[in-house]
Amino acid sequence: MTRGIWDRETVALLLLIAVFPLVLTWLIATGIEGAARLAFFLVVAGIWHVIWMLARAQPPSLAGALTAVALAMLAPEDLGLIALLLSTSFGVVMADLAFGGWGRNVLNPGTVTLAFMGFGYATAPWPVLEVQLAWAAVPVGLIGVLAGVISPALLLGAVAVLAVAMLSGLDLGGAMPAILVVLVLLVADPVASAASTLGRWLTGGLYGGLVVLFAANWQGVDPLQMCVSAALLTSLAAPLFDEVSLMIWLQRRKRTHG
Repeated sequence: MTRGIWDRETVALLLLIAVFPLVLTWLIATGIEGAARLAFFLVVAGIWHVIWMLARAQPPSLAGALTAVALAMLAPEDLGLIALLLSTSFGVVMADLAFGGWGRNVLNPGTVTLAFMGFGYATAPWPVLEVQLAWAAVPVGLIGVLAGVISPALLLGAVAVLAVAMLSGLDLGGAMPAILVVLVLLVADPVASAASTLGRWLTGGLYGGLVVLFAANWQGVDPLQMCVSAALLTSLAAPLFDEVSLMIWLQRRKRTHG
């Protein structure tokens, strides 16, 4: 991200604009129930941002709305109010606000929250994403790339691995909405993903590879659970990919300049 107008709120706003087609498609499909879920997560995330502002003079961020969107669309269904409050609070606080807010965090708070829900409430059913959401995820990626807030290398790395797997005979058609929605909402987060070009290729490739691995070997797994697990492991590996990229650059520089 360059200096000038490119602060974290500019990036968060552009990401919100990019995800608008996906959110609109999802709201049309889910109606009042979906709007109520989105409102709930917006309120919970907003309350924690206000608490952190009052307690630590940490300004709230539009990125909280991005987390709310991801949770509203992807969170397991039939969770009670207490479970939703605990899970959302854990993810927003421990993966975002405790690090100083979005831009300083290591993992995407939506990814952490969804992983917490999946492990803590393993019997809760995951939502079924309609096929039109897979198509709606495409303009999200395109808008994000054109706006400079989503890495094309990351997207292409994931798509390349998934395409090779499908050409080899692996059926990912039923899981494609979950794969693409998680890719653009969680994995492509410019803060939680790798920062180097090579690291971004590797990040996308790892996400695609983990999805293929889970789809081929994880019997009975829900597509969303599979993709959230892949997103979490990919985010954990992103700093390592940047370290590898930096080491390669230093070795090349050493050979060139001595």
